[in-house]
Amino acid sequence: MPPMKRFVTIVGVVAIVLAVTWFWLGHSKAPTTQQTATTTSPSSQQTSTKTTATFNKTRYSLTQPTSIWVIVNKQHPLQPKTYVPSDLVLPDVTQRVPGTTEMKLRKAAAVALEKMFAAAAKQNINLLVSTAYRGYSYQATLYNGYVARQGKAVADTQSARPGYSEHQTGWAVDIRAQSGKCPVEQCFGNLPEGKWLAANAYKYGFLLRYPEGKQKITGYEYEPWHFRYIGTYLSKEMHRTGTETMEEFFDVSGGTSY
Repeated sequence: MPPMKRFVTIVGVVAIVLAVTWFWLGHSKAPTTQQTATTTSPSSQQTSTKTTATFNKTRYSLTQPTSIWVIVNKQHPLQPKTYVPSDLVLPDVTQRVPGTTEMKLRKAAAVALEKMFAAAAKQNINLLVSTAYRGYSYQATLYNGYVARQGKAVADTQSARPGYSEHQTGWAVDIRAQSGKCPVEQCFGNLPEGKWLAANAYKYGFLLRYPEGKQKITGYEYEPWHFRYIGTYLSKEMHRTGTETMEEFFDVSGGTSY
């Protein structure tokens, strides 16, 4: 074959090989791109349709005495006023008067209290139950004592009338330091025990029920020792939103007058 024809033939073969290679590479990449688009599409769709869960404020009743969220204040008495919880138990924690009825709590609250006290003890915060459940008659005796000593107006800022006390629900507990310092006094809030409770109680489902500066809402002076069990579903949401009282969170009336 003449040199010129041989050169033309070689060039032609090379051109054909390059064309075939280009065609194969171009088509072999297409499915990969398409596959990637197909793979990522559902993920993108899932992201775009994802919704944020909202807190359910109707999960429990605010009026039924058995409810973990029942609101009891001067505007909202227990119904009936002589209500008695059916599942009161003694929590396995240090108690001011061991084994007595006023050391009892409803079972769920007692279990949560045990966990909270144990967690506190690991940080050298030693707590005890000052008082928990108070029946209608007990509360009447307590309230009448305040009235006799201080007058009705002052008594109403410090003690609930019978039938209007959270302690009667079995969900409330007064806590003090085992050291005996500041028992049921506002200075408890400045003790390591009071500070620990204020910062950590929500983790175990408890709420500092009568915070400082909220007397016009709750009806009571600052009580850093008084904690109410409301469950972690609510306590963590109130902590997250920075809401201090149940009245504000649920938009329920309260105040200082009956």
